[in-house]
Amino acid sequence: MAGNTLNTNSALKCPHGATVNIISSNTKVFVDNAPAALATDQFLVSGCPFQIPIGVGTKPSPCMTVKWVLTDMRTTVNGTPTLSTSSVGICQTAEQIPQGPVVISQAQTKASTQ
Repeated sequence: MAGNTLNTNSALKCPHGATVNIISSNTKVFVDNAPAALATDQFLVSGCPFQIPIGVGTKPSPCMTVKWVLTDMRTTVNGTPTLSTSSVGICQTAEQIPQGPVVISQAQTKASTQ
């Protein structure tokens, strides 16, 4: 783990400013009293305003999910990599078209097991 660990309370945004919500399946390791975020968790983007200009109009193309391409290699929960401020995630549309990197603006520093 090269950076501070992400948990379900961490502040993440898509490149267009929409909020990323973390839905974790982790019930074993907590960081500042919230489940540590795992690479296999669901990361849902809500309210992305991005639109693609086409001809005379636009087509909605909002970020919907995050795919993690760089995770913590040495820190795991039951064999699943955790995520930290050093991790790299790419926001994607519903069609899995890459939209740009997720922006991590807040993470935690204390970990504990339950």
